[in-house]
Amino acid sequence: MTTLDIHQILQHLPHRYPFLLVDRVVSYEAGDNIHAYKNVTINEPFFQGHFPHHPIMPGVLIMEALAQAAGILSFKSMGEMPDDNSVFYFVGIDGARFKKPVMPGDQLHLHVKIVRQMRGIWKYKAEAKVDGQVVAEAELMCAKRDIE
Repeated sequence: MTTLDIHQILQHLPHRYPFLLVDRVVSYEAGDNIHAYKNVTINEPFFQGHFPHHPIMPGVLIMEALAQAAGILSFKSMGEMPDDNSVFYFVGIDGARFKKPVMPGDQLHLHVKIVRQMRGIWKYKAEAKVDGQVVAEAELMCAKRDIE
């Protein structure tokens, strides 16, 4: 079981505050799966407007957190680090389902498994859980592309 702390995550993702949505990698197996988490706090900037009277994490940001975990897994699987000459794009979401709201104080666990990788396109099965219950799931697709 291999873990990554926030300093190592910052080396594997180009994202920075306020858009870095992975706090720790609990475990990963290159070429197969990753388990990471995001600590959801009331200090998140999106809670000011989503919704002030009942703050919940936007579903699109849950999907982005899953995609960031997938990005870390992909870089680890390729044995590469991000650089200024390429970017890992989030290119598709299929079958997204949101089953329960994610609120301040929750720890959002991100579980991503590689389904396949073909011609630079990666496909993953992704699940987000809080307290062991699935709160969101989807099939995600990402692609590494050179920056021109």
